Amino acid sequence: MLTRFSIARTRFVSRWGALPELRSDALLYGLAAVFALGLGVTSREGAQWQWGYLATGPYALAALIALGFDRLKLQRTSMIRIGLLGLVLLGSVAIPLGLEARWRVAQPEVGVIQRAGDNLSKDRNLYPSYDKHGKLINPIAGIPSYESYFPYFPLMGVFGLPSAETHKSKGLTDPRIAMSLLTLLASGLALGLLRATMKKKIRVAQFLLALPTGALFLSTGGDDMPILALTLLGVVALQRRQNNMAGISLGLAAAMKLTAWPMAVGALLVARDGKGRSAWKRIAAWVTAIVVVTVTPFAIRAPWAFMSNVFAFPLGLTSVRSPAASALPGHIVTTLWAPAGHFLAPLTFLVGGYFVAKYLRHHWPLSLSQVLGILSLVFLTMMCVSSATRIGYVIYPLNFALWSWACKEAIVPTKELVQTVSEF
Repeated sequence: MLTRFSIARTRFVSRWGALPELRSDALLYGLAAVFALGLGVTSREGAQWQWGYLATGPYALAALIALGFDRLKLQRTSMIRIGLLGLVLLGSVAIPLGLEARWRVAQPEVGVIQRAGDNLSKDRNLYPSYDKHGKLINPIAGIPSYESYFPYFPLMGVFGLPSAETHKSKGLTDPRIAMSLLTLLASGLALGLLRATMKKKIRVAQFLLALPTGALFLSTGGDDMPILALTLLGVVALQRRQNNMAGISLGLAAAMKLTAWPMAVGALLVARDGKGRSAWKRIAAWVTAIVVVTVTPFAIRAPWAFMSNVFAFPLGLTSVRSPAASALPGHIVTTLWAPAGHFLAPLTFLVGGYFVAKYLRHHWPLSLSQVLGILSLVFLTMMCVSSATRIGYVIYPLNFALWSWACKEAIVPTKELVQTVSEF
C-alpha cells in the first residue's frame, strides 16, 4: 500500500512539474480564489465567510498577474513568484487577520487559548473542566460546553498571555497574532535553511502560508500553524543534521499539541550526526525534556482533567462532542454505532503498524523523504478513521507530502547509515 502511494505521488509530481512555474502558480491562485469565494458564500462561521470574501480579490489578482507574466515566456521567474507570494500573504493573511482580530471574529479555539492564557497568568488550573462518567464537570458558564475543554498541552496557552496581561481581547493581543508571528519566524528560518531549489522553496511557502491551506487557518484560528512551522524547522534541521535544533523545534511543537508527536517519533528513525551515525538519543532527549518540563506540573495538578482534555476530548471519547467533527468515514461509523469509536482507531493502528513495519523491513534505512511520505499517509488514514477529527487536518498530510518532495534531492546517507532497527 505504501509503495503504491509512493508511485502515485511520484507520477502526480512529475506531471505537475512539467507545467511552467508561473502557469502552475496561476492555476493554484485561481483555484484558491474559487475556494475563498465559495467559502464566503456557503460558510455559516463568521470568521470563515469574512475571510473568504476578503481573500477572493487578492487570489484572483495574483492569478491574473501570474498568467500575464507566463505569456511573456520569461526565463527567470523566481523574483516574480516571490513578489506574488508577498502580495497574496498581504491580501489573504495580513489584512484579513488584522481586521478579524480587531472585529473579534474568530474560530472557537482562539477563545479557548485566550482563557488558557488567563489561567496561566493567574496560576490557575489550565484544565478546570473535564469529563467524568459521561458528565461534564465544572463547565465554564456563558459558552458552549465544548469550549470548556482545553485540548492542548500547556505550552499552547502561552499564546493567550498577551490578552491576559493587557486585559484586552482584540487587536495585537489576539492569540492569532502571536501564533502567526511564530509561524512566520519559524517557517522563514526553515525555508532559508532548506536544501532545495528555489522552485521547491516557493511551493512549500505557498502551501504552508499563502494558499487557503495556510492563510485560512492563520486568519481564523491558527493553532495548527505554529505546529506545522516548528515541524518544518525540525525537518530542515534533520536534513542538515543539526540535531539540537531539530530536537528543540520538535520538542516545542510536541509540547503544544498531540499532532506534533508523529513527526517527533519519525525523527528518531532518520536523525544522524555529521559522521552518519544514528543520533536518535539526542532528539529523544530534547523532546522528552521539553515535554516533561512543560507538561508534568499541570498533569500532576489534575491528572484526570488533563487526560480528559488532551486525549479523550480530541478523540471523541467524552460526553461532549466537538462540532468541528467532519463527516469522514470514522465519524459516520461512530455516529451510526457509538461503540465503534473505542476500537476503530486502535484497530487501524494495529493494521497500519503491520504494513509500516513491513515497509521498514524492506526499505531500511529510511531517508527523511521516505519518513515524511509515510507520515503523510498515516495522518490521512487516521484522519479518516478518527471519530471526531475535522477535514481541516488535511493540511498535515498535504504539507508532509510536499516536504517529502522538497527533501527528495537532499544528500542522503549511504554505507555509514546501514544500521538495524534494533538500535532503537
